[in-house]
Amino acid sequence: MTAVRPTLGLAVVGAGYWGPNLVRNFQASPEFQLRWVCDLDRARAERVLGEYSTVTATDDYAAVLADPEVAAVAVATPAGTHLEVALAALRAGKHVLVEKPLAATGAEGRVLVEEAERRGLVLMCDHTYCYTPAVTRIRELVRAGELGDIQYVDSVRINLGLVQRDVDVLWDLAPHDLSILDFVLPEGDRPVAVAAQGADPIGVGRSCVAYLTLQLASGAIAHAHVNWLSPTKVRTTMVGGSKRTVIWDDLNPQQRISLFDRGVDLTASEDLDPGARRELQVSYRSGEMVAPALGEKEALGGVVEEFAASIREGRAPLTDGRAGLRVLDILEAATLSLARGGVLVELARPEDPS
Repeated sequence: MTAVRPTLGLAVVGAGYWGPNLVRNFQASPEFQLRWVCDLDRARAERVLGEYSTVTATDDYAAVLADPEVAAVAVATPAGTHLEVALAALRAGKHVLVEKPLAATGAEGRVLVEEAERRGLVLMCDHTYCYTPAVTRIRELVRAGELGDIQYVDSVRINLGLVQRDVDVLWDLAPHDLSILDFVLPEGDRPVAVAAQGADPIGVGRSCVAYLTLQLASGAIAHAHVNWLSPTKVRTTMVGGSKRTVIWDDLNPQQRISLFDRGVDLTASEDLDPGARRELQVSYRSGEMVAPALGEKEALGGVVEEFAASIREGRAPLTDGRAGLRVLDILEAATLSLARGGVLVELARPEDPS
């Protein structure tokens, strides 16, 4: 007879915008037993749980961390509090899932990563889009070589509002695209430099429209357009390779991704002079387009599954603390580029202690 695996006791900290989504998915997971929902406003935590819940609502975070049955904590508080809240959980011996961004600064993110690694605990960043069936398939295509060498990535994430009070559009929307980029690209082809340009045409004191260009280690480029002022909502990502190109349209449930066997080929003409070679080497390939079938699955459910699996298996999750840190490093470099008029800013290498 197969033994029943004990569930993992868990607490959700933060009952605001994202907290209720975490509560719903953790309650639906057979891997976890939700024991606490903690919020500075206890009444809000109680409303999230509902009148008949057996889960405890509290505003006492110390009590949550003192519970020996709590193995993990999911943090859904404002980014400025992530260091304090997540660090306390790690020091109490709890595995931690943190809503994006990992922390308010790269320096704070490094503190969390180092603390988790020192204690042998899982630190996972909730890069939700990485767990959609579409992005999972794109990662598989890229890493299996189905697209060939990556030549460019282009993403658009635009809509009307919501203008944030504490961050610009880059910090609000670009983390989604940067986390997807980090997730799908091979480890040897990560960004090495970034340039950013932004504008504040309505005078709110921060960029409402921004363009981000990243140089990849291979020499390819990735580009992201984020915008709070667009009258239409667009969520597309294009990954172009030497063999095929994949396009993801997140707003098209009938055809989330399209795979095109169309592009530009070069033919060898070594006997020609350089000018003629440039003229004759280029040929255009026009093959078929296919729309791979994708299952429908809530991305946050995938986050919960990966969090449980990484704890059970004692391994780093697919979007671990270091993935969150790489996104933070790009955002900070992009902010520096904005301040300097769009100049290219190099990113620190993994071995670079700075």
